[in-house]
Amino acid sequence: MNQEESNLDKFERYVMNNIPIRLIRLSDMKFVVRSDVKKHFRSSVPLEDSLYHPSESVRYAILSHRWLDEGEPTYDDMKANIAESLAGYTKLINFCKKAREYGMEFAWSDTCCIDKNNSTELDESIRSMFRWYRNSAICIVHLAQSETIADVEHDEWFTRGWTLQELLAPERIKFFYKRWTPMTDDEDDKNMEPTEVMETLERASGISFDDLFFTPGPIRVDKRMTWAARRKTTRAEDVAYSLMGMFDVSLQVAYGEGGDRAFCRLIEAIMQAGDPSVFNWKGQSAEHCTSRAIPQSPQSYVDCQDLEFDDERLEMTMTSLGLRVPLAILPLNVSWRRFDGSSTQLKLKCPLCPTIEIDFTSYDHTNLFPEDIGKAMSDEYSWVYALGVVNYSNIEGLREVLGIRRKSAGFILARKPKSTFPPGFQPSDILGITIVCRPEKKFTKWSLINSGGLIAVEFPNIPEESVVYIDPDYLQSVYL
Repeated sequence: MNQEESNLDKFERYVMNNIPIRLIRLSDMKFVVRSDVKKHFRSSVPLEDSLYHPSESVRYAILSHRWLDEGEPTYDDMKANIAESLAGYTKLINFCKKAREYGMEFAWSDTCCIDKNNSTELDESIRSMFRWYRNSAICIVHLAQSETIADVEHDEWFTRGWTLQELLAPERIKFFYKRWTPMTDDEDDKNMEPTEVMETLERASGISFDDLFFTPGPIRVDKRMTWAARRKTTRAEDVAYSLMGMFDVSLQVAYGEGGDRAFCRLIEAIMQAGDPSVFNWKGQSAEHCTSRAIPQSPQSYVDCQDLEFDDERLEMTMTSLGLRVPLAILPLNVSWRRFDGSSTQLKLKCPLCPTIEIDFTSYDHTNLFPEDIGKAMSDEYSWVYALGVVNYSNIEGLREVLGIRRKSAGFILARKPKSTFPPGFQPSDILGITIVCRPEKKFTKWSLINSGGLIAVEFPNIPEESVVYIDPDYLQSVYL
């Protein structure tokens, strides 16, 4: 295949998969589709340029704004030529004017460029929107409540769910105030230098300077969820849908499923990448059908513990029994326990490191065993409780050992003694089959008793930035 064919194939694949389904042609304010865009830009594809990227040819402006409560021009309004009478049409015209000033021939607005009556188009648009903002030549942001830079931190644009990805995804952003005056004289306000604008964006969004230039992916989940924690969406499901692009996962759009179910599906999709930071949350778990390891919302990650997870990945699989995940199981002994009617307070010690002491309170009594604290201290019951460490290491070149960090984190797990047969049961002959006592199964499976995130522990005898090696027999798959 020669260079011309390669670049043309690359160009056509890009147009058909990586730009919006529909754009506004600025010369006549008419809609065009991808095939029209392909014809328009095809002649600009270089014949001999091994470094060519289609975004050099396919350039469009994209709008980010806070929707009006009513009066935004829709796709149907534009097709019926009645958009001019609507309150939001002036905003659309001003956006297109600014786009032309940037030399753009095409533009996209989420108000009118999506046919929301077409469920297939709506689904693709929501799943692809982060990529569309990423690939735009310029993102034009209208801050409708700001007239000076001092107003920006209080502008509603920084409180809405969808505008988070519209801040993070574009490589170039230009901010305009309420009356469409530019915030600065710069062509690009998303600057790699610590300008006044960038410092304002940090304060207004709660996102650090470096993270404003982030790469999407299902990593650093605990940190990234806090960026969305104080943002709101009109539709409950959009809390999850608006985060798909940031975490580089894909969900089927199903309005009507409810926000809780949509967020559970988002977390399940993120978990497939195996980053243990997804467990670093607090509070009550979501009402998931099988697992108690799913948080309720982005707010669950606020004030989470400052934990390091490096690049280790866990195999996480959602099953009918719960979330299956391999954990390093470290035994815990109960040294003290008190039940006050509404909660159970425990003091747990690790026999592998006697200086480790965990104070723990649970409001879920279904998994707190045994009832007799004396039994909990006996050898027979010493493995009733355990810490399931999530940030262990599989030591490179030493697959027969596990590495435990000085600063570790895990779940408090419990399992109770279990007999093969109920008390008083005697073997008998039923229908000619003789039932005999098999070897006693000592315990039930491990159960999660702190459905509020991770417990942090620090092993004092392990040097900083180091690990200790333990036997791989401590690694067990549990169902959370």
